[in-house]
Amino acid sequence: MFLTQLTKDFLEMLGNQSILLMQTLYWTWHGITSGKFSYKNLLDQMSRIGVDSLPMVAITGFSTGAVLVVQIGYQFAQLGAQRYVGGVVSMAMARELAPILTAIVVAGRVGSSIAAELGTMKITEQIDALETMAANPVEYLVVPRFLGCTIMLGILTIFTNVVGMIGGSIVAIYQIGLTLSTFRDSILQNLRVCDLMGGILKAVAFGAIIGIIGCYKGFTTENGAEGVGKSTTGAVVLAIMMILAVNYFLTVGINNFNTTYLE
Repeated sequence: MFLTQLTKDFLEMLGNQSILLMQTLYWTWHGITSGKFSYKNLLDQMSRIGVDSLPMVAITGFSTGAVLVVQIGYQFAQLGAQRYVGGVVSMAMARELAPILTAIVVAGRVGSSIAAELGTMKITEQIDALETMAANPVEYLVVPRFLGCTIMLGILTIFTNVVGMIGGSIVAIYQIGLTLSTFRDSILQNLRVCDLMGGILKAVAFGAIIGIIGCYKGFTTENGAEGVGKSTTGAVVLAIMMILAVNYFLTVGINNFNTTYLE
């Protein structure tokens, strides 16, 4: 009985989030085609979501690249396969680690912020006030946050890849004993454009998930300050769970596409 109700609640939540996503896409298209799209709000959200997240993303990417080289560098050196270290690290970062870790960092920082901000607006009836002024809350509040998350996750993932390669190259040179040219050539020989594009595609999807879940949790906040806290926590937990679940299907789909059409 408990599992049945839990499944029902989960499916209902997914349905409501899908409706919110469709409304967001509609108001995005409507705003662009009618010339009423607020690019200022979008740029503000991109700055808050992307630029303000750079320090955390930089630390995450740098340490991940460095740790990967430490973990595999010595083993590859023992096997005489030093020339593959850069390629393996770059592929692991581009395909999986950069989009996943960037999304988790942004979900913790931005997803919680969106849920808390919109949740506070909900319980203080500011969202209701927007409706009385004939302003659509989805168009005014959700669209810029959704697009900001979607766009900036792709850009932040590229940044994570670059920083990760810098961290990995430093460790490879000064701890593993590789030369910079060996590490660089390994990346150029093994990393493909489709690997980078696949990771960026994942990041864009993860950004959309973070934006929609954060906005949905904010819009459905109840019970005052306690409800804001629950919505904030729920947004982060649900976003990370959805990111990890969707990542599997994206990985399978991208790999099948690459195998069928690019190899």
